[in-house]
Amino acid sequence: MTHAPMSMPVPPMPAPGRVLRSPVGLCHAVTALLGFVIVVDLLILAASLNMRALMDEVASGGTVDFDEGEARRADLAMAGTSVLYLVAMVATATVFIIWFHRVRQNADVFAPDTQRRTAGWAIGAWFIPLANLWIPRGIAADVLRASQSNPYAGAVRYIGLLNAWWGMWVWAAVFDRYASKRYSKAQDVDAIHDAAGLVATGAGFDLVAAVLAILFVRRLTAAQHNKALAGPVMPKN
Repeated sequence: MTHAPMSMPVPPMPAPGRVLRSPVGLCHAVTALLGFVIVVDLLILAASLNMRALMDEVASGGTVDFDEGEARRADLAMAGTSVLYLVAMVATATVFIIWFHRVRQNADVFAPDTQRRTAGWAIGAWFIPLANLWIPRGIAADVLRASQSNPYAGAVRYIGLLNAWWGMWVWAAVFDRYASKRYSKAQDVDAIHDAAGLVATGAGFDLVAAVLAILFVRRLTAAQHNKALAGPVMPKN
């Protein structure tokens, strides 16, 4: 008895009008902006540690050499770096979402049947409270699958990097909000000292999240670029 030869499933054709658009330029822009975020995180870390040192001096009774101007400068450094961080995050988030939508659209050309949500979700999901903590991660995982050489393989390449970045980003966002509230409510020396330490820790978490984000953006962009250069792969009989 003979058996018909097994064949790989033929990838579905992309929707009419869908074309690949290079994410490389946007990748460079996102990388540069995330680098700026890292610099701002370092400035926040320095300002927070300076405030802690100043509060240590006050708490230890070193009021003889205490300069009110120094305290004013320390407070301005904390406020200034907070404003700078807000500007950096707005700029970075805007370009990141544009890049994210671009790679999601490309996934519809590579392997549209692997995408569980439409391309519009790559933008809209970020603006839904609470849901933005998990929906974009699922979209990113689907895009990763579509961007690898064989979208129908069991394992998804770089999924560990995605999980590491996403987990750190969520944790850093939650911790930063907690630290900011603690610092804004701090009144006495000890409270300001402790809250400044929390702000410094939050900046450290955010810095790690930014580094992981750079790695993820570059890896996914490279995967799509290489797949586009390779051209369509014909299924083997």
